[in-house]
Amino acid sequence: MEVTEPVGRRILVTGGTGLVGKAIEKVVADGEGRPDEEWIFVSSRDADLTSAAATRALFEQHKPTHVIHLAAMVGGLFKNIRYNLDFWRRNIHINDNVLHSAYETGVQKVVSCLSTCIFPDETTYPIDETMIHNGPPHSSNFGYSYAKRMIDIQNRGYFEQHGCRFTAVIPTNVFGPHDNFNIEDGHVLPGLIHKVYLAKQNGSALTVWGTGKPRRQFIYSLDLARLFLWVLREYDEVEPIILSVGEEDEVSIREAAEAIAEAMDFRGELLFDTTKADGQFKKTASNAKLRRYLPGFQFTPFRQAVKETCAWFSTNYANARK
Repeated sequence: MEVTEPVGRRILVTGGTGLVGKAIEKVVADGEGRPDEEWIFVSSRDADLTSAAATRALFEQHKPTHVIHLAAMVGGLFKNIRYNLDFWRRNIHINDNVLHSAYETGVQKVVSCLSTCIFPDETTYPIDETMIHNGPPHSSNFGYSYAKRMIDIQNRGYFEQHGCRFTAVIPTNVFGPHDNFNIEDGHVLPGLIHKVYLAKQNGSALTVWGTGKPRRQFIYSLDLARLFLWVLREYDEVEPIILSVGEEDEVSIREAAEAIAEAMDFRGELLFDTTKADGQFKKTASNAKLRRYLPGFQFTPFRQAVKETCAWFSTNYANARK
């Protein structure tokens, strides 16, 4: 009798060379992958996802059964303020092309990546998954935020009209190896790591933009990667799920800067440039839904994750995105 091979999963990861893509690649390589899974990581060099034709060709080339959709035009607060229209248009095109190509080529499941900045600016805390569309997002990054919200709308539409299993996760502030450590355009934590590195080299003070008072929930990219695998394999809702550390693990920007200074053994002065914008004071998210599904999931302690990220940046300084 002929033994048939189990029908495997071909998992296409868009944005596969970014912060989260690299983390998923590492976690899969380090033993979390399964024998019946084939992982394909693609970047903007492999296909221009703002083009419908190029996106369709990518899907026909790789024939994925599952997709993790991470590709996006991203940037920190100051880049968003300058280019809201570009963030809207590019992300709308990318998301529509990926989801429609997935539908047309019979992909079984898509997990897209949203962000907590999509939530209403004026809201009650903690924020949960039911509140995404309850009011306008913060004005600083409305283009990116609305484009990301539309993924949730499309997921619902593809499910209701075609029965597609398209869902989305909402991570809080992600950080880790392979981040964009650009001081002008990057996010707060990698920007601070780069600043501390330079301040230590130059023997200068560390200047943090803003008051240092805003609070954030930071999630280590390797923890997020492990959760992505769980969502891909086990989570069956179309409704999105917040992937975050608990509310009790929220830290201020000042505390984050101090953790980085400690990790990099920086002994200089810490200054706050209060002429620079703070952005949202907080966007505390509830991880109660995640905890209902995975009560025992262990997050890497913040200081340990910061230490590992600082070590990676120092070792890979020449080649890191900055």
